[in-house]
Amino acid sequence: MGSARRAGGGDTPEGGAPDDGGGGPGIQWLAGWEGWFAGLTFARGIGPRQLAARLGAAPGIHPGPLGGTAAWSMAAETPDGDGVARVGRWGGWSFAVEHGIPAGADRLAEVSRAGAEAVHLDPQPDHPPKQFAYARDGELVCCFGLGEEGWRGGHRPDFLLPELVAARVLAPDGTCPHSEDEPCGPRERVTLAVLEARFALSLPRHLVEDAPLPAFVTRTR
Repeated sequence: MGSARRAGGGDTPEGGAPDDGGGGPGIQWLAGWEGWFAGLTFARGIGPRQLAARLGAAPGIHPGPLGGTAAWSMAAETPDGDGVARVGRWGGWSFAVEHGIPAGADRLAEVSRAGAEAVHLDPQPDHPPKQFAYARDGELVCCFGLGEEGWRGGHRPDFLLPELVAARVLAPDGTCPHSEDEPCGPRERVTLAVLEARFALSLPRHLVEDAPLPAFVTRTR
């Protein structure tokens, strides 16, 4: 995969990972990636280190740049309930790749406080389906499982209904028009395409998988 294009004439944004200025591969590729085990939290309106702090980064514990394998190893050695977040910035969003228990699943409203926005994608490898949640200004706006878009939560559960209907993921009444026996893979990709377009989300696989990024131990309890 090609290297990221640096924004601002060669400046590297806070957090270490260069910003591509809005381009990149999107997030649809996650649907077909068998190696998706880390939670992903995106935040707009705050920097990568602020994102780590709002995810519960332990003060004074900053292990330095880590790739995915090293982060998984460190997460396995943390006390129960802790994880390791590798952070950076790409396509106008700060992001955290969360190894171990993803703090973003429970702290998304906190991440989005004071006018920020936050998106969390959780692969849920042991308890499908994959999960999506969106928060803004301290409030969980909407959430649902990929492949289970007919069951939506949050303060505005129908926030993405027009886009999901337009993509034929849902019927106009908000129900799922597909058979329960239909494979989830194609539907997951379509829903990720909706999220990609609605929130302008993009994150290359190499940043998730193996790029050395600033890392923090996050406490979820």
